Amino acid sequence: MPSMSIELNRWVQCRTVLLDIEGTISSISFVKDVLYAYALDRLTTLARHSWDDPAFQDLIAGFPEETKADAQTLLAHVEDLTRRDVKAVYLKQLQGKIWKTGYDNGDLKTPLFDDVIPTLGAWKGAGKTLAVFSSGSVQAQLQFFSVVEDGSTTRDLKPLFAAHFDPTIAGSKLETKSYEKICRDLGQEAAEVTFLTDNVKEAEAATDAGVLTILVDRPGNAPLSQESRARFPVIQKLTDLP
Repeated sequence: MPSMSIELNRWVQCRTVLLDIEGTISSISFVKDVLYAYALDRLTTLARHSWDDPAFQDLIAGFPEETKADAQTLLAHVEDLTRRDVKAVYLKQLQGKIWKTGYDNGDLKTPLFDDVIPTLGAWKGAGKTLAVFSSGSVQAQLQFFSVVEDGSTTRDLKPLFAAHFDPTIAGSKLETKSYEKICRDLGQEAAEVTFLTDNVKEAEAATDAGVLTILVDRPGNAPLSQESRARFPVIQKLTDLP
């Protein structure tokens, strides 16, 4: 069954492109195998060696009290959330703080799919506003885009984006009202916004808000069902959009 066709008129006339990150412009494997692993490894070291340090206690202040009995309890909770990919706000905020250290000291660099940097630049040059909506904290998003691999060097891509949204600002990525709020915050009608994501449930929520939604089918993503392909336009690269 072929995918739904892209509404070309809506795409051409859209003023804002709202982007998911994981599985859309960067690989799921980088997020899960590199970023998550880095945060867990760094947290393990801090929990075991700096538990009583006020700076460390401040770092985990947002965690539920029952998870902060000792280092072993905390780490078991974080490992469970990470394994199940639970988007707990307090975990995302913690990860963002740890990743900032990793980017600042050169441990981390962000790889994007090859089509992303030139296409985002072209869209911005054509007058489209670029924004990000991710489960990761805004702080984590800013770090993610601050040190991006570009050939043999790195680039700071933050200037490309006019706005960043996370669940603490917009609400859950699975709720229609979150996309309605983003449109209001951007000062855009929903019909003027296009959302790119790999997640079908996010696509459903954004579509219900009146946003043009396009699924991105990248290597390593969960396979899309024929039903999903029939309901939403699907692209493999950003360059598939005219």
